[in-house]
Amino acid sequence: MTIWVSEQVDPSGLLYACIACCDEAQAQECVQSFEKNLTPAQKAAGWQVRLRTVTSWEDVPSTALKLG
Repeated sequence: MTIWVSEQVDPSGLLYACIACCDEAQAQECVQSFEKNLTPAQKAAGWQVRLRTVTSWEDVPSTALKLG
């Protein structure tokens, strides 16, 4: 099983927002939304948006919103 994990990370590397789902299209939408919501100041400060895959729900951060 592939689980898509969309993450927004602050400059110190702390996970600020995370959404996990099994639908790649939905995950892409989450990443686009995260990116769109970053201000220019946040981008300049080093905020990052990333999309990654994992194969087990155990590998998803515990704070993630998990969409079925």
